[in-house]
Amino acid sequence: MRAVRLTQFLASTAVSLLLVAAAGSASAEPKSGTQMEDAAAASTTALEPDRTSTEPTDSAKDSMASPATVEPRETSGPPAALDTAPAAAAITPNADPSTAEPKTATAPAPTPQAASAEQADQVPTGTVDTPPADTSNGSPPAAPVPAAVAEIDIAITAQLHDLANGKFDRLVGGKKERPAIDAFYSARNYAPLWITDGKSNGRAKAAIAYLGHVDTDGLDPAEYPVPNFESLSDPAALAEAELKLTTSVVTYAHHAQVGRVHWTRVSGDIFYDRKSSTAAEVLAKLAEATNVAEALAAYEPRNPAYLALKAKLAELRAGKEVDGQTSIPNGPLLKIGMQDNRVPQLRERLHVGGEGTTYDKPLADAVAKYQQEHELKGTGTLTPPTVEALNGRRPDRPVDTIIANLERWRWMPHELGKTYVMVNLPDFTLHVMQNGHELWVTRIVDGKPNLPTPIMSAEMKYITVNPTWNVPPSIIAREYMPIMQQDSTALERMGLKVSMNSDGTVHIAQPPGERNALGRLRFNFPNKFLVYQHDTPEKRLFTYDRRAFSHGCMRVQDPVKYAEVLLSIVRPHDGYTQQRIRSMFGNNEQDIQFPTFIPVHLTYQTAFVDDEGKLVFRDDVYGRDKALLAILKSDERKVADIAIERKENVVRRELLAMPDQSTFGGRGYYGGGDFFSRLFGGQASPQPAAGQRRGAAQSSTEFR
Repeated sequence: MRAVRLTQFLASTAVSLLLVAAAGSASAEPKSGTQMEDAAAASTTALEPDRTSTEPTDSAKDSMASPATVEPRETSGPPAALDTAPAAAAITPNADPSTAEPKTATAPAPTPQAASAEQADQVPTGTVDTPPADTSNGSPPAAPVPAAVAEIDIAITAQLHDLANGKFDRLVGGKKERPAIDAFYSARNYAPLWITDGKSNGRAKAAIAYLGHVDTDGLDPAEYPVPNFESLSDPAALAEAELKLTTSVVTYAHHAQVGRVHWTRVSGDIFYDRKSSTAAEVLAKLAEATNVAEALAAYEPRNPAYLALKAKLAELRAGKEVDGQTSIPNGPLLKIGMQDNRVPQLRERLHVGGEGTTYDKPLADAVAKYQQEHELKGTGTLTPPTVEALNGRRPDRPVDTIIANLERWRWMPHELGKTYVMVNLPDFTLHVMQNGHELWVTRIVDGKPNLPTPIMSAEMKYITVNPTWNVPPSIIAREYMPIMQQDSTALERMGLKVSMNSDGTVHIAQPPGERNALGRLRFNFPNKFLVYQHDTPEKRLFTYDRRAFSHGCMRVQDPVKYAEVLLSIVRPHDGYTQQRIRSMFGNNEQDIQFPTFIPVHLTYQTAFVDDEGKLVFRDDVYGRDKALLAILKSDERKVADIAIERKENVVRRELLAMPDQSTFGGRGYYGGGDFFSRLFGGQASPQPAAGQRRGAAQSSTEFR
């Protein structure tokens, strides 16, 4: 009997040792199912001889108070840890079990069930698993991640795997957009970007909030729909919500970066060689961003002119009064000697001294001068058209005009350059900018409404002194050859030189000189439209406020000063003063190369904020606002961000490079009603058309 009791005691001690050992090693490496089964079998075998014996003594019962065996949990993968409390104490290493007091053995705390092999393949590398608890300092293990959360993340990931086979094409835009989006998700093993633990994460909330306010940039939030994550729990629905937000974010980034409407849909006289970031690049940027709103805002232009116009849009929408001046009321015609309460206001507007309400001669003279400058009859009588000119004409829909201008800013390079030339075509001005400040400004003449100066960006590379004008080949074939067939000396009398090219074709050019249509200076920024900036003999045209008289090129009011300013930037040590530049005038063409190129931006700003912070509107000279807004208000809007192909009109393009007909069209050259009149469809010397007799200041409105 003593032997039996000793055997039972030893068996009980062995079980205790096994359980304590299991508790000590659970956090390091759980036993396999086979190992645990072997341990249970060993304890059973130890007790087998006593199965027919009497009950054990009380001391034996105490030693067997803990479970003799532990059934392993069934699972498709590695077994879960024992589902009991942590061990109360451990046996001292190397202790003699025959002398050690038996201890109560307990099992370690549970840990999350490991994924199966199939699930493990689906778990994205970008996810963060709960690390094993460090119990070396005696602290308890960290709370486990709920199994339900892990399962829904895995389920969403499994759904996103189907992105590659086209399951979500209806959301991501089809075969064209899918590869880029799939590339992003594939790189992260299809881990969701916007969802964590089955819920929208902080990144998603920030993106949703930002897209809801893109109207501040003149865009429509409805075009960037966002999901309601909180209402969803099904993995398939959550995966769709994930991709819905992804698509909206990518679409917004594209529109913000290069435009909501592709410029090709507005006119063939616009060109920008810009590409937006790929979907994968946008998503990768947002995945790494610490501030999602700032990352999204970075896709919009950030230059001061854009931001100032954006601020005015907010003021107008808020109903804030932004009118910078009080309008002069309409009233009867005013002639010298008449009394009128508008006189003090007229004096202030035209900066004329005096007191009282008498319309006197100094004020009438100032009105006459204003009329002449703004293409009105200079009678000195205050007429309704003169009052309209003084007040300016505000657009019928100023908010729409601002939206159109914000859109055109998106077409342009968002980095304008440290130094650049900015031409505002509807304002007929040219500005040289450096380090955010205006270095110099001058008036220009630009294209007629039927031959508009193009909108684009290019790089100025050199200045030509004493330029030669070379007639485009298509113009030679269509217009000049018939003249030469009628009169072989006609072109020579017009000051043109005729020669033969090496391939047998005719070459016609106007040599350098005082009468050259390009003047003494040409500013070259090579571009597909063949346009440039140049001097002109027709200086009187700069007296008009609305100066749409050229064939597409830009005539500069003070080209010598312009050359000095540019060369002082790119060649500051070469001494190109105005005097030196004039000393180069002669009959030989010379090029002054730029060591570094200067960006030239030909813009169409019918709404802008001036240096005094006033909102200024200009006439839609070329109808660019009208065309753009028509697209945004029509069914074409649905596909407006997709470029279209336009067949290039070579003849029209070369017409843009033609000089003024006034250079040749006078009777001293080839007579009235001649070839040049037919070619350019105008008079020998350009005169303002009836619709141009109201100047830009008259057809503009300034607002604070």
